[in-house]
Amino acid sequence: MTSKQTILGRVAQLAKANINALIDQAEDPQKMLDQLIRDYTNNIREAEEAVSTTIGNLRMLEQDHREDVGAAAEWGTKALAASKKGDELRRSGDGAEADTFDNLAKVALQRQLESEREAKEAEPTIATQTEVVDKLKSGLAQMKQKLTQLQSRRDQLVARAKTAQAQNQMMDAAKNINVLDPTSELSRFEEKVRREEAKAVGKQELAASSLDAQFEKLDSLGDAAEIEARLAALKS
Repeated sequence: MTSKQTILGRVAQLAKANINALIDQAEDPQKMLDQLIRDYTNNIREAEEAVSTTIGNLRMLEQDHREDVGAAAEWGTKALAASKKGDELRRSGDGAEADTFDNLAKVALQRQLESEREAKEAEPTIATQTEVVDKLKSGLAQMKQKLTQLQSRRDQLVARAKTAQAQNQMMDAAKNINVLDPTSELSRFEEKVRREEAKAVGKQELAASSLDAQFEKLDSLGDAAEIEARLAALKS
């Protein structure tokens, strides 16, 4: 009975485990859940084997009890038949043979009593074993339900972890972007182009200024020649 109580205690303890509390206390809930799933699966397998053995023993006891009840009824029938035969022989005047059948009836009645006693003695054990089996079956059902909850929570947790990881990666990538001015790179490139354009304008202006100076010098040379020509005309 001690081993059966131990099995029943283990099943009850596992079935009553507070999964939510275990998850909240774990440093790595996913690893903890994976380990719990493995432990629960192994415990369920062990418990199923133990329950199967207990049920098998109960069925053997029930079979023995049925056989004892059947044997008691059979011995009762034999005792009645032997007693009737003895009565017939006694009525016919064969007392010695009648005593033989009466003795057979007594032997049958003795066997009947023994079978009835064995059947009655087995009944409390069968009742206790039946109660134990019922509790073990109930505990196993709760354990399987807990295992389903564990597997569901594990899947939910993994999905949430993957979503959180993707969000963190996105936020890490976003750190390298200028959130206030997403076109800052384009703005800097545009500023560089403007500086190049201004530089080109400056060169054009510089070139134009040099050309104007040359034309002004040419104009001044023309004036000097005109003055010399007019002076020569005056002198002539």
